[in-house]
Amino acid sequence: MNFWHVPWFILPYLLFVFSLIKWHKKNNKPDLFLKFINGSFLYLSIYLGIIEAQTKSYFFIIPMFFFALFSWMYHREKARIVNGFLFNLFIGTFGIYLLYNFFITHDAIVFALIFLVGVFVVIVGLFGFVGLIILFYWNALVVIRKESHSLANLLTLILAVLMTIWLFYDSFIANLLPDWATILLSILPVMFGYFVVAFLNFLSASILYQFNRPSYDQDFIIVLGAGLVRGKEVSPLLASRIHRAIDFYYQQRKYTRHLVKLIMSGGQGSDEKVAEAVAMKEYALNQGIQAEDILVETNSTTTLENLKYSKEIIDRSGIETPNVIFSSNNYHIFRAGIFARMAHLKAEGIGAKTAFYYIPNAFLREFIAVIAMKRKFHFTIVGILGTLLLLLSIISQIFSS
Repeated sequence: MNFWHVPWFILPYLLFVFSLIKWHKKNNKPDLFLKFINGSFLYLSIYLGIIEAQTKSYFFIIPMFFFALFSWMYHREKARIVNGFLFNLFIGTFGIYLLYNFFITHDAIVFALIFLVGVFVVIVGLFGFVGLIILFYWNALVVIRKESHSLANLLTLILAVLMTIWLFYDSFIANLLPDWATILLSILPVMFGYFVVAFLNFLSASILYQFNRPSYDQDFIIVLGAGLVRGKEVSPLLASRIHRAIDFYYQQRKYTRHLVKLIMSGGQGSDEKVAEAVAMKEYALNQGIQAEDILVETNSTTTLENLKYSKEIIDRSGIETPNVIFSSNNYHIFRAGIFARMAHLKAEGIGAKTAFYYIPNAFLREFIAVIAMKRKFHFTIVGILGTLLLLLSIISQIFSS
């Protein structure tokens, strides 16, 4: 194995990390982690490119092409599912490339990267399908104990039951059926597999969106409303959204002194005594925010309307090109970003933390909502796959008879 590259890789990299930390402390920038990731990958790319050029091999271009395509799409618009697809495509091709690179160079750094990825794959493999089912059942019990018994809070339980049925069928029933019946019944696993891939793309895109770190020059922060407790009190979930906006409000005042307005957005539901925005304003006032820094939007009933009607308030401000962000829970900001684009509002989200036990249910609910936005496309794909399997089943039955 080739170790002579190691010090030439480690020492400059440590210098890069040290310089980045000093730059961050000096400039008070909010995106240290993202710059660290981008810088580390750029540094690794240069290193891999150099050692591969020495062997006159340029397969590194393939994963770099997908990374460049992903970066271009991501910087154009962060709230797109295609970003997750392109990122996963890059990760897959980069993993294959690392194996190829080690085969031709026997480099210790490349081996270390492959080893780390291998450990992760082994852990996932040991955990496996059955472990995932157990995790979903456990999560469902926790959610049922701590939250209401609504359909939205039972998604992990429903998924666990479906996965259990699939496991039972594959283990005990599939081998007993004729080929044509096995092919026909494989329509459901294929459909499930398609939506698993779609979910992984959604999850990757949503996680990438979490790294959004807006600069401290915002003019407006829209706080997206949620239901009130007892018709008039801010719920813990809604309070977390308000606190996330307030934190950014104070950070911006500390670092740049750029004036920013909070827009509390939320109308009055049929079971609410006051508009959500009014209760949100009162809550913010109690947290020390000045009344002149709070605007209210009381007509909206959905996230799309939150952003659409808030845009109308922003348009009346007289600021030619306002900088706008919105605050919601971390699991929700990706879909809210899609709605912002639909409302023709140039704005990105900052996410408030959500209780860990609630995250699986929340992301499943967001995924279903995103799929529903493009349901014609997804069900067309599923329909085509189902039709092909049906034809294969008929052909199998014809040849077997």
